[in-house]
Amino acid sequence: MTIFEKIANHEIEANIVHEDSDIIAFHDIAPQAPYHIVIAPRKAIPSLDYVTDDDAELLGKMIVVAGDLARKFGISDTGYRLVFNCGRDAGQSVDHVHLHLLGGRMLGPLG
Repeated sequence: MTIFEKIANHEIEANIVHEDSDIIAFHDIAPQAPYHIVIAPRKAIPSLDYVTDDDAELLGKMIVVAGDLARKFGISDTGYRLVFNCGRDAGQSVDHVHLHLLGGRMLGPLG
């Protein structure tokens, strides 16, 4: 069981900002921006490499939740970044698909 599953099951404490039957969202414990929220499905999917057509609606819902949270925290007007990391070389540290919502300051260019 991943740490995200344990957070979703309330076995580990987290600063949860969204929770429904499909998704859990919480503040990252090592934020890279003033707002750094992790959005994870309750369904355990190890990485984007394991996403199937059946998961398309779930991943779409994660993006909708990210937009809702950006508006809730007042960062949608100035801008925010959404990041999926896939694999160790990309910085994925938990083997559970998740989306990072980052904002609240000027973010540097990628690349």
